[in-house]
Amino acid sequence: MRSKPPIAVVSVVVAVAVASCGGRAVDLAVQAPATMAREPVTGEAAVVTRVVDGDTIEVRVTGRAGAAVGGRADVRLIGIDTPESVAPGRPVECYGPEAADATAALLDGARVRLVPDVEERDGYGRLLRYVYVGDEMANARLVVNGYATAYPYAPNLRHSGLFAALERAARAAGRGLWGADACGAGSHDAASPRRALVARRESSRRRARPA
Repeated sequence: MRSKPPIAVVSVVVAVAVASCGGRAVDLAVQAPATMAREPVTGEAAVVTRVVDGDTIEVRVTGRAGAAVGGRADVRLIGIDTPESVAPGRPVECYGPEAADATAALLDGARVRLVPDVEERDGYGRLLRYVYVGDEMANARLVVNGYATAYPYAPNLRHSGLFAALERAARAAGRGLWGADACGAGSHDAASPRRALVARRESSRRRARPA
C-alpha cells in the first residue's frame, strides 16, 4: 500500500513565490504536498488560456478524455472556494481580486493536468477538476497560501482532508485572507473574508442543485 505524503508543508522560493498582478503583491511561497502520484490515470492535459477568477479557469484541451481535444472548456477547481471578484450581480468580495491574481500568477499560460473526482461537470457545465502543475495541485497551493478556503462538496471529497489541514495551517500563520489586514487596516478583522465565504456557501446549499 502506497504511503500518503505528509500533510506538513514546506516554504520554498519558486518562480511564482512573489509576483505582482494588477498592482497587488502575490505571495505563493508555501508549497503544497506533491499528490500527483496518488491520482488515478485519467483526466485531460491542457493549457490554461484564461483565468476567470480565483477558482475558475479556461483551458485548451490537448489530450485525453472529458472534453474534445483542441476545444476550450471552463474548469472549476474543486474542493476549494475563493472570494468573488467577477460574479454578475454580486459585489467584489474582500480578497477576491487578490485570489484571482494568485491564480493567474500560478496558472495563466501553464501546461496542466486536469484530474476529475466523482462528478464530471457542475450545473453550469464547467469541468470539475483538480488542476496540477507538475506534481503539485494548484487547488492546494492556493489554500495553503491563504488565497482560497477548503470547500468540501459531496461527492467530490478525495482531497477534503488535505484541504482542511492546509487551511488550518494558513489560518494559523495568518497568510492571505487570514491576515489581520487582509482587507485594509481597521476595515475588517481576519475572519471577515471567511464569513463572506461561509454565508455564500450556506445560501448555495439551500438552493436546489441543477440537474
